[in-house]
Amino acid sequence: MSRKLRANFLLLITSFIWGSAFVAQSAGMEHIGPFTFNAVRWLVAGIALTPFIMILNKNAKDGTESLEDMHDAQDARETSGKSNKTLYLGGLCCGIIILGASSFQQVGLLYTTAGKAGFITTLYIIIVPLLGLFMRKKVGKRIWFCVLLALIGIYLLCMVENLRMNRGDFLMLFSALGYAMHIIVIDYFSPKTNALRLSQMQFLVCAFFSFVLMFVFESPELYNILISWFPIFYAAVLSGAVGFTLQIIAQKDTTPTVTALILSFEAVFAVLTGFVVLNEVLSINEVFGCILMFTAILIAQLPEKSIAAAQLPEKPEES
Repeated sequence: MSRKLRANFLLLITSFIWGSAFVAQSAGMEHIGPFTFNAVRWLVAGIALTPFIMILNKNAKDGTESLEDMHDAQDARETSGKSNKTLYLGGLCCGIIILGASSFQQVGLLYTTAGKAGFITTLYIIIVPLLGLFMRKKVGKRIWFCVLLALIGIYLLCMVENLRMNRGDFLMLFSALGYAMHIIVIDYFSPKTNALRLSQMQFLVCAFFSFVLMFVFESPELYNILISWFPIFYAAVLSGAVGFTLQIIAQKDTTPTVTALILSFEAVFAVLTGFVVLNEVLSINEVFGCILMFTAILIAQLPEKSIAAAQLPEKPEES
């Protein structure tokens, strides 16, 4: 399996985790506020990565194969002060961006429906290439076509109501912008440092500021936190520790636009999870939306050289 194909497969797993975790994020706020949910969630996510980082350190000391070697990240070694500085800077930047994106998302869920929230949040699929243009990152016509195709699919999946914007919808727009910025920033830092350490650093930074917001805007009670343990655990360990770490690992070998395209497939997995787990019936629009998004991702994986070759006219034989 090529590095690019492996990266895209990891992103597909991430989109499945995030799609199935959307219900947990909503259920987690039945007894606690959004900032309390995020504070505990990101703290648990950071703690969950500690055993794996300890294994990485032990392997490094023993001279055995480290987790960095497993992911072919030869340039992600933190043996110098420069790489440590990159780790801390990357963790701080990513953590603050996740803080904003997840806070807007959690608060927005209080004022809008899950369907509209899913559609608006996944607008990062078009925000990422737009931000890339400002950073002089070229996006091919084929990828733009795939983005448009996936955007139509997301609309058919999620927008079952009118397009009127309320307070929660505007908050979701800021969340989408935040997650798009996170993809861009990860694209910069992921090749320069270790995925697990960067992931843990961003979680701890996000947790710290979330606790500050929690005590400023909410009055958390330990009992309510404890009875919400399952949604918090699911969102922290799977959506947080596993999902975001896989994203960082995968983005070493793919582009931000393709990352956003594959991660937007979380909307499909959210619908399919509801069908399998909750016995929710899929409408014709939802089925057609899934097909459009799946088609967009398949087209995005076609090799550029083969497409270019197919478009070129055959060279005439020399006489």
